[in-house]
Amino acid sequence: MLLIACPWCGPRDEAEFHYGPEAHHDHPADPALLSDEEWGRYLFFHDNTHGPRAERCCHSAGCRRWFHTVRDTAHHEILAVHRIGEPKPETA
Repeated sequence: MLLIACPWCGPRDEAEFHYGPEAHHDHPADPALLSDEEWGRYLFFHDNTHGPRAERCCHSAGCRRWFHTVRDTAHHEILAVHRIGEPKPETA
């Protein structure tokens, strides 16, 4: 079981969290102008990163706040966490 360090609550068991979408994936400026194909690409086509990947996470069984994690997809290891709006931390 992973321990995820919520930026507000501290380290908690991964069962308390809910996975969100890819972090730093900008929402379209005017979604109404997108074609169905463009909207589908935005929703369903993301990088399938092997290694560090920025993801959103919600502490659903705790403070219920969203934040970003940097997770190594090869080893399922959390490398960093940061609040939304803060710069992405450097990872080795």
